[in-house]
Amino acid sequence: MPQFKNAVIIGASSGIGAEMVKQLAAEGTVVAAVARRLGELEKLRDACGADKVKIYAHDVRQFDTSAPLWDQIVADLGSVDLFIYNAGVMPRIEESEYNFAKDREIMEVNVVGAMAWLNPVSAYMEARRGGTIVGISSVAGERGRRGNPAYHTSKAALTTYLEALRNRLFRYGVQVVTVKPGPVDTPMTAGLKLPLLIKADECARGTLSLAKGGTGEGYVPAIWAPIMFVIRNVPSVVFRKTNI
Repeated sequence: MPQFKNAVIIGASSGIGAEMVKQLAAEGTVVAAVARRLGELEKLRDACGADKVKIYAHDVRQFDTSAPLWDQIVADLGSVDLFIYNAGVMPRIEESEYNFAKDREIMEVNVVGAMAWLNPVSAYMEARRGGTIVGISSVAGERGRRGNPAYHTSKAALTTYLEALRNRLFRYGVQVVTVKPGPVDTPMTAGLKLPLLIKADECARGTLSLAKGGTGEGYVPAIWAPIMFVIRNVPSVVFRKTNI
C-alpha cells in the first residue's frame, strides 16, 4: 500500500511537479494534477494512466476559484491525505530593472496563490485531524539577494507562512513540510548558470522523502543545509558587497 492514498499537486504540468506526479502514481497514489496548461496535463495523465492521475486546469492567480476547485477535487477523490503547492514563477530581472508587473506576478503566484489554496486545505485537514501539507519554497528565501528582490521575498514569505501553519496545525495531527530546494534544472532555470544544479526527478524524490518523513523543514539536496547556515550568518555589511 502507498503511504499516501490520494494527493493533490498544484503546479503539476512540468518540472518538479510533473516528476512528483509520476513518482507518486508509480507507488499507487491517485494524484489530482493541477496546472494552467491542459495539454501538458493530458500528456502526463496519458503517461501515468487515467486511473492514477486526474487532471484539472487552473490558474493559481484566479484566487476565487481555488476553494471551489478544492471542494470538487475532494469530492472526486473521496479524500485527500497529501497536498503539495509547487506553483512558482521566476521571471528574469535585468540589472537596474525595477518592474512592478513582474514583481506582482511573482507575489501572486508564489505567495497569494499558495494562501488561496492552503486556507481551505488547512481547514479540511484540521477537521479530519490528519494529513500532510507540503510547500515548495527555496534556498533563495534565506537572504535578500540583489538579483531578483521579489522572488527572494516571495520564498521568504512562503517559508514563514508555512511555519505559521505548521505551528497552528500540529496539535491536530497535520504535518506541514517546507521544502527548500537549491537550483533545479527546469524550464524556469533554463539558460542560467547555477551552482549544484540537480535534475527535477532528483528534487521530486527528495521532496517526497521529506513529505513521507513529516520533516518540518528540509533542504534538497541536504548539502544546502550547511551552505545556507554559512550564508545566513554572513554579516549584512559583507553580504551586500557580494554577488551571492
